[in-house]
Amino acid sequence: MSRLRGLLVTAVIAAVVIVLVVSGIWTRQSTLASLRVTADQEAVPQVQIISPQPGPRTHALDLPGNIDAWYQAPIYAQVSGYVKMWDKDYGAQVRTGDLLATISAPELDEEYAAAKARLAVAEAQYRLGALTARRFRALSGTQAVSQQQVDVETADAAAEEAQVEAAQHDVARYAALEGFKRVVAPFDGVVTSRRTDIGDYVNAAGGDVGPQGGATELFTVADIHEMRVFIAVPQDYAGDLRPGLQATLTLPQFPGQTFDASFLTTARAFDPVSRTVTTELTVPNPDHAIWPGTYADVRLVVPTDPDVLVLPEQALLFRAQGMQVAVVTPQNTVHLQDVTLGLNLGSTVQITSGLRPTDRVIDNPSDGLLAGEPVQVVAGETAMALPAADTHPPAVAQGPHLAARN
Repeated sequence: MSRLRGLLVTAVIAAVVIVLVVSGIWTRQSTLASLRVTADQEAVPQVQIISPQPGPRTHALDLPGNIDAWYQAPIYAQVSGYVKMWDKDYGAQVRTGDLLATISAPELDEEYAAAKARLAVAEAQYRLGALTARRFRALSGTQAVSQQQVDVETADAAAEEAQVEAAQHDVARYAALEGFKRVVAPFDGVVTSRRTDIGDYVNAAGGDVGPQGGATELFTVADIHEMRVFIAVPQDYAGDLRPGLQATLTLPQFPGQTFDASFLTTARAFDPVSRTVTTELTVPNPDHAIWPGTYADVRLVVPTDPDVLVLPEQALLFRAQGMQVAVVTPQNTVHLQDVTLGLNLGSTVQITSGLRPTDRVIDNPSDGLLAGEPVQVVAGETAMALPAADTHPPAVAQGPHLAARN
């Protein structure tokens, strides 16, 4: 009886062990299968997709600008001498012909006096020669004088007359130089610099002579009733530069205030280094609030074609094959589509060819994404939202070309 009981206990223990072993094996296989499914799912990249959208009708192009005066003239001395007095200082408002400085030129005064004396001598000689010629012409045909003598005296009188004319021109030249002792404003404007002082020696047509022998202007006068604004526009936007184009300026010294500017002209040539064209705008300045040499932020609002699709920059892939985007196929695999870029609109860029409005484009794709690779679309298809045309992020001055992403 006890032997039968021992066998029964042994059988029960063996059955329990078998059940535990079978249960452990099943649990392990189930866990492995679950892990395998999870691993397979996680091996498929999860992506979010966007749809290409029509571009805005206009976009803003922000560029740095330099402001110059409408006219600006450096004024040099035209006679050599010493500055006797200056009459206008920095910032002085001047009218055409206003006296800026007076130059003392004793040597010029003496040369002028000598020229007038030479003129007096030439006039006296001419008067005598003309009188002699008239007398000889009166005796012409008589035995008192020969025709040769008459011709000689007549020629001498003509030569004396030419000497008078030459002396008159010499006097007029020195008289003009005497006028240059008065340094005057060439036009209405503002004195933006005074680089001379009383007693400074100035050289004819050379301004002040410095310690090293160099010359600088005595004054600079600027006409600032209207200002010229110079900007460097990238080559891709040159087609938008035409009469009627408007711009707005913001200046650091006037926060929150804008100034309206109008297109004037372009250089019609590109800088071969920067691939930009110098463009000139004008801005009225009736109250003289804007000064020459000012830095300005210039915003141009230019039209764009709304029929051209746009994508955010982060959707682009720069590969050895060129610019591409990752498109999700109906089978949820990756297709790397070659695209051609248009204008850079700031946070978005134009796609001129290679995409359709119905394409599903991966937003911010991984650089390691491969063609034909399966992907898992998450969060549903999301259409890219674009700002309104008048609030579109401004394009940057570097132009439309995009650098390779890291």
